[in-house]
Amino acid sequence: MEALLADPWFFAAAVPAVVLIGLSKGGLGGATALLGVPLMALTMSPVRAAAVLLPILIVMDLVSLWTWRGYRDNRTLKIMLPGAMAGIAGGWALAALVTPQTVKLMVGIIAALFVVRWVWMKFARLEGAAPPNAVKGTFWAVVAGYTSFVAHAGGPPFQMYALPLHLHPRVYTGTSVIFFAIVNAVKLVPYFMLGQFDASSLTASAVLVPIAPLATLAGAWVIKRMRPEVFYPFTYTMVAIVAVRLIWEGVGTLAGG
Repeated sequence: MEALLADPWFFAAAVPAVVLIGLSKGGLGGATALLGVPLMALTMSPVRAAAVLLPILIVMDLVSLWTWRGYRDNRTLKIMLPGAMAGIAGGWALAALVTPQTVKLMVGIIAALFVVRWVWMKFARLEGAAPPNAVKGTFWAVVAGYTSFVAHAGGPPFQMYALPLHLHPRVYTGTSVIFFAIVNAVKLVPYFMLGQFDASSLTASAVLVPIAPLATLAGAWVIKRMRPEVFYPFTYTMVAIVAVRLIWEGVGTLAGG
């Protein structure tokens, strides 16, 4: 336990990770949250990083639920939540078969695809709002549940379905908050069953928790005031750099093994 908290590189990665996730939980875009596990995976295994972050995410979810209360799209939640539960179950069932190296590679690929998607959306001609679609919603919800389970990276799959709906920004944010609050609460059970929580990870979580509500409230404050022209390109550049690093390490480790 002392070894983790005595490592300055742990705090160098964990504090920015928690701040970035908190900003996202407050409503400041999905790219910031995507940096959480990859940043911490630079100093520990992705699985351990996910275990440290989950209790912190629960605290952030509580703050976000209060901040964005009253904003939600019930139809989107009804379509996506059952699929997310199936994705979590799939992640639980396959947990013993997925190595930390595979998870690292998976997180890197998800991050890279998210950056590619953002670049495409910047330059492609986007059509009008897409109608609700139970098949598409269920598919992306399953992917979101699985990627959220293995690496807290469910944001991009959720956005693949929800963003084209062109919901009001506050309704979209409130819907996302409710969706991931439920997903993260459900994930507690399999994480405990798989033995992911130990004294070391829980202590690290407790040390980092005070940052969580402050970062979440800051995200809610900033989203109403900050111009995204500078922030988002910078954030996606960070995601791209971390993605390349994780893919390089994941491929290198698997190839060497």
